[in-house]
Amino acid sequence: MPQQLPLDELTLALARINGLLLTEEKVDRAVQLLAEGIRDAFPGSSGAGVSLLDEHGNRTSTGATDPVVLEADEAQYELGQGPCLTAWATERTVLMHDVATDDRWPLWSQAVRDLSIRSVISAPLMAGTRCLGALKIYSTQPGAYDAATARPLEKLVVPAATLLANIQSSEAPKRFTQVLTSALLSRDTINRAQGFLMHRHGLDQGAALQRLLELSKTSRQSLFSVSTDILTETKSGPDDG
Repeated sequence: MPQQLPLDELTLALARINGLLLTEEKVDRAVQLLAEGIRDAFPGSSGAGVSLLDEHGNRTSTGATDPVVLEADEAQYELGQGPCLTAWATERTVLMHDVATDDRWPLWSQAVRDLSIRSVISAPLMAGTRCLGALKIYSTQPGAYDAATARPLEKLVVPAATLLANIQSSEAPKRFTQVLTSALLSRDTINRAQGFLMHRHGLDQGAALQRLLELSKTSRQSLFSVSTDILTETKSGPDDG
């Protein structure tokens, strides 16, 4: 069961953030302090980070406290699904009690099955009516977070979002719409390539995704690029290998 939250670490982190002059050069440091404070404030958490849009309108992970956070985020961005993206898009906190049994984002759950992630909570970074991104916390244990975790987390991300809003471009909402459109295209392409592999090689959904992940890793290309190549090759005749 989630424990009572000792928030001293987070209070200190927020105080240090408030002490920074939030210029473009220092925003990464501010987000790093926030992520570390959030992770330390919630017992049982193994990693935390923030998803934002960069100056090019691309989703990016900032302040990640652990490489696992970056890997899990990258899988969400490539697949266009996952708890953090859902929190961002719906502007609502998302709880995932157990990655092994939750079926809301099957492609993402499959992609992170070998990572040390079992439960997730992600809260949108709301600055007024604007959603700048989302903050997420991971745990290696199932059931690490519940509604009692969500309430203080939602209160704590408000001042953080307000600070970040000061250095966010006014183009962010339009960029996010463009990014979501791109994500939907990417997910559709990956799904189509997965379906092709299932039909061609008699694979189930999980095995087909694993094949795509292996091709992505060995070729050092994104899942979208690998999937596009497979679909292009099917039109000209050669097998995907």
